[in-house]
Amino acid sequence: MAARDRYSRKLECAKCDHTGFAEVSETDDRRAMSRDFKIDEMPRGFSTERPSTDPRKHMVRCRCGSVFPFEQDTVYAPGGEPRR
Repeated sequence: MAARDRYSRKLECAKCDHTGFAEVSETDDRRAMSRDFKIDEMPRGFSTERPSTDPRKHMVRCRCGSVFPFEQDTVYAPGGEPRR
């Protein structure tokens, strides 16, 4: 059985600026057909809208009602914080 990679990802709502960190995991087996992506812990105020084993297709809903993909193309300024 393959081990799982675990990491945190910052979720940011573009509509209301609500933020939080999701704890996620996926398989580390490069030969696997699927990444077997799973959200282990969702931050308060966010929920899963449309689950998927691919993080690019997993949709998240914010408490304000905005829906966005879990894996977004975000440009970060030097220092790691998002540009405002």
